[in-house]
Amino acid sequence: MASKSKKDLRQQIATPENGKQHRKKRKYSDSTDKSDSDDGYNPWSRYDREREAERKEEMRKTQTGITQRRLFSEEQCEEIEKKIDEVVKIANKGVYKGHTVDRAPLRNKYFFGEGYTYGSQLEKKGPGMERLYPKGEVDEVPKWIYDLVVKPIVNAGLVPEGFVNSAVINDYMPGGCIVSHIDPPHIFDRPIVSVSFFSDSALSFGCKFSFRPIRTSKPVLVLPIDRGCVTLISGYAADNITHCIRPQDVVQRRAVIILRKTCDDAPRLDPVSSSKIRPAYDARKRPRERSPSHSSSESNSSDSDSDHHSYRRRKRTRHSYPDTSSRFLYDRREENGHGHRHKSKRSHHSRRHRSESPKHRSGSNSKSKREVKLVRK
Repeated sequence: MASKSKKDLRQQIATPENGKQHRKKRKYSDSTDKSDSDDGYNPWSRYDREREAERKEEMRKTQTGITQRRLFSEEQCEEIEKKIDEVVKIANKGVYKGHTVDRAPLRNKYFFGEGYTYGSQLEKKGPGMERLYPKGEVDEVPKWIYDLVVKPIVNAGLVPEGFVNSAVINDYMPGGCIVSHIDPPHIFDRPIVSVSFFSDSALSFGCKFSFRPIRTSKPVLVLPIDRGCVTLISGYAADNITHCIRPQDVVQRRAVIILRKTCDDAPRLDPVSSSKIRPAYDARKRPRERSPSHSSSESNSSDSDSDHHSYRRRKRTRHSYPDTSSRFLYDRREENGHGHRHKSKRSHHSRRHRSESPKHRSGSNSKSKREVKLVRK
């Protein structure tokens, strides 16, 4: 039997007995089932499944450390909100002690009973470096907080009597936020109690913040917080995962009263060190110095607001001189065959300025003199 040539062998392989040529088709599927892949193993889908399982487990652990109860009625909320407005008025008058008030863009904090250093106030950054101020450096907890806020929570059995010795009022404007953090466990005992007023919001767990502009990653859990609702966090929710207030969750003014108990062995600053601490926002590097012409009422506004107003002033100044910078813009548009309406606008400004200029006024007077001379002749 004669041996087959290579060409005949290739033709026999490509063409089976039925005479039809075919190729083995690969299977493609978006399913995460292992049976869909050729070898029964898809590392990417397995990673996604494991990550989703971890996320659900983290969510479950977080939920076990959260307790919520609607405790305050509409009338009680209105009464407490009036007291919060009084605190803001007193702070604006400068009556409180230096470390009681801490201002930030779209959020102000008012410390009562106990205050502590955090964020950019710290000389050494990092968890565990927070310190309480010396005794007496912030104002005492107002009596109305004990009577109107703490007492109903104690009567409901949420915290024992005498538990609260620190109260903080966070006053948020629309778009205000507080970055992801964990309340220092070496400073504050658990649970952390908060009561929300003025409007509804949400508390997010497990977010990561990025800035300029502010963006947040997808949270592990978003907890709705209604007006008059009491929220307690402890365990995993307080110690093992961060919580924050995102800007998109503050659509109206919102205030929260945070009630905590400081640990007996919590570290404190010495009086000399505490005198060097400035409020957190004042300690930051500001991008632009304010103009000395700003009034005292504007000094409490955020840097972003002052920059916005100065930009508007520059914008008005630039467009108030149509014969300088804007004339060049109109001329360039005319050369390119654009801006027919701009041309008429420029000529209108030109006529107006020519008519008001001393040169043209003197010219009109000289013309009238020539006419008078002609009449005399």
